[in-house]
Amino acid sequence: MKYLHLLIFMMLLGINLSAQNLKGTITGKVVDEVTNEPIPGVNIVIVGSQKGAAADLNGEFIISNLDAGIYQVRVSALGYSTIIKSDVIVNNAKPTSLLLKMVSTLIELEGVTVRSGYFEMDPSEIGSVANLSYEEIRRAPGGFEDVVRALSVLPGVAQASAGRNDLVVRGGAPSENLYLVDGFIVPNINHFGSQGATGGPLSFINLDFVRETSFSSGGFSSKYGDKLSSVLTIDLREGRKDRLGGKAIISASQFGLNLEGPIGQKGNFIFSARRSYLDFIFNAAGFNFVPEYYDALTKFSYDLDAKNRFSYLFIGAFDKVKFNNKDSEDLYENSRILGSNQNSYITGLSYRHLFEKGFFNITLSRNFTDFYSSQRDTLLNPIFLNKSREGENELKGDIIYKLSTNSELNLGLSAKLVKFSADIKLPSFITTFGEKLNITSLNSAKNFTKFGIYTQYSNTMFKRLRISLGARGDYFSGINVTFYFSPRFSTAFMLNEISSINFSAGIYHQSPSYIWLIADESNRNLNAVRVNQFVLGYERRLREDLRMKVEVFLKNYENYPASVLRPYLVLANTGAGYGGGDENFASFGLEPLVSAGIGDVHGIEFSLQKKSSDTPNYGILSVTWSESTFTGLDGVKRAGSYSQNWIVNLTGGYIFNKNWEASFKFRFATGNPYTPFNNDGTQSVANYNSSRFKPVHSLDLRVDRRWDFDNWALITYLDIQNIYNNKNTNTIRWDYRKGKIDDQSSIGLLPSIGVSLEF
Repeated sequence: MKYLHLLIFMMLLGINLSAQNLKGTITGKVVDEVTNEPIPGVNIVIVGSQKGAAADLNGEFIISNLDAGIYQVRVSALGYSTIIKSDVIVNNAKPTSLLLKMVSTLIELEGVTVRSGYFEMDPSEIGSVANLSYEEIRRAPGGFEDVVRALSVLPGVAQASAGRNDLVVRGGAPSENLYLVDGFIVPNINHFGSQGATGGPLSFINLDFVRETSFSSGGFSSKYGDKLSSVLTIDLREGRKDRLGGKAIISASQFGLNLEGPIGQKGNFIFSARRSYLDFIFNAAGFNFVPEYYDALTKFSYDLDAKNRFSYLFIGAFDKVKFNNKDSEDLYENSRILGSNQNSYITGLSYRHLFEKGFFNITLSRNFTDFYSSQRDTLLNPIFLNKSREGENELKGDIIYKLSTNSELNLGLSAKLVKFSADIKLPSFITTFGEKLNITSLNSAKNFTKFGIYTQYSNTMFKRLRISLGARGDYFSGINVTFYFSPRFSTAFMLNEISSINFSAGIYHQSPSYIWLIADESNRNLNAVRVNQFVLGYERRLREDLRMKVEVFLKNYENYPASVLRPYLVLANTGAGYGGGDENFASFGLEPLVSAGIGDVHGIEFSLQKKSSDTPNYGILSVTWSESTFTGLDGVKRAGSYSQNWIVNLTGGYIFNKNWEASFKFRFATGNPYTPFNNDGTQSVANYNSSRFKPVHSLDLRVDRRWDFDNWALITYLDIQNIYNNKNTNTIRWDYRKGKIDDQSSIGLLPSIGVSLEF
């Protein structure tokens, strides 16, 4: 606590420890968004100044002798839309490196060039896309500098629980989200991840190495398959090329060390290792449940020449739970917790070759997760034991070819070998609804294959109409109907130089989770889940740095796995949380399942986004209204478990000067549906999801302070979550000892600090 007091004291006094007249440098490279070819002769200018540079024949540039501070960089070239990169942080610790991707000027209206400005554009992704830079994620209040948590302010994104990263996008389940890191598929990027889903308490991607992210909440192109609701792509940056450097970090929940530097003249690397310190705090405080985790990330890049590049990536996460069973109270509380020890990693090699009008990329990767989950009663006898291993080995090739100034073609192939094994025991468990789950011993080892092929064509027609047309085919050997075809279409029409309308329609398929296939032989008859998506949107640039968007969406689900034993249960209503006995182990699908669940989601989103610019403020306002319903085998249409009808987010900040910045986040959402308990601790099917929790709301505040020194920099922050201490109820369970409902509330007021020293 004394360190918190010291940090607050320093920040409030504003002690000026900074050296004077420190200078920094911006270096970078400008490339074509489609082909990745360098663009020579591009003008790069610091907004509001006369300083700038021109890109050389390799697209590279350098701007030197800049005062430490926060800048905007304007990039312009004949034949390309002008872009402005905001929140470019310059200090004396290391050169600031930028990778600037420019889009050809595809659309002209009566001689007026449509400029992309502060908001990026991908020719093949139309509508429902948001880009967040490293700095926008880092400074997000209440975000723990977590890539996934920062997405919660975007339209259409609901949080199943304030303390977890279970993304619920436009009414979909937490299992419907696709994560890609530098082009490699990562099944789950969270510590203590939920098996068969994509959530967890905290991301293991080190934000310090994230260059930017792109998030699509629907209507995404055929490049992305086997997921239904969203795509999050995370692009990592390169290591510094001048000398060895690094950063030491202590944040709200972990501490770590980063290193980066050159490898000869043509290569570079980044490396980080982090460890949680929550176990120290929990042990000292006498908690009965103690989580501990580590993670590591390393990336090597090497340019053979201007056209050919190799890169290697490894990300690992190691999670462990310890139970302190000191007395009967600890034993009782721990008997209600599903503990999960996990080891997971993604590793892969990538080769990229540039040719005259495009490039191709070949990747070879492996992702693996070792689950060891257990829940035991007060006598330490097993309620549930699960030892599972999921491994995927993938070979993938992608090619992008620029057919003309106005059109490009994407093609791709992938092949996966999947190895899955499970040793599960769930002896005589009685759900709160009265059904009996009885798996005395289940041993299964399966090998599956997956294949995918896609094509995507994008074109600009009649000077103001942009279309993107694609299709993909997916094969999965683990189910009886093995092949699925998914056509997709999107278009945008420019009404004028500042506004457009867009529309997308498509069919999306997702294979059943591996663990859903093993409890009963009949589960091999499951089909891939299907959703038909339609999105209609309107976008208007109110200013160069201010964008308004309105989108209406409709999603129709078919073939969702539904329980034969529990005819009210559709697995779309599972996947968030830890999945233990309090949730009747529903998310594991350890029962006979059939592809009979259907669902309907519809809603409307409004968003207003202001980028940091010459006016030093920024913010996002998003308002979402939606309804989601799912129907199981009993034919009763019920509200989805993650259906929050209204979600309102308002976040923003002000940059006072190069040293001080303050920001806030306010969130309001309708409470999730839940099933009330009867007086004896049971639950009734007739009341399934018939009640709602009270609306949830909270206010987070954050203050950042920077110090710049000779060859090193210090960044500190104070982040206060839920500043007015509103303890939102988000879960209920039955307390069998007291014979009454036990309301589980989110954490109230939560202050945290962060300190990073860059050298």
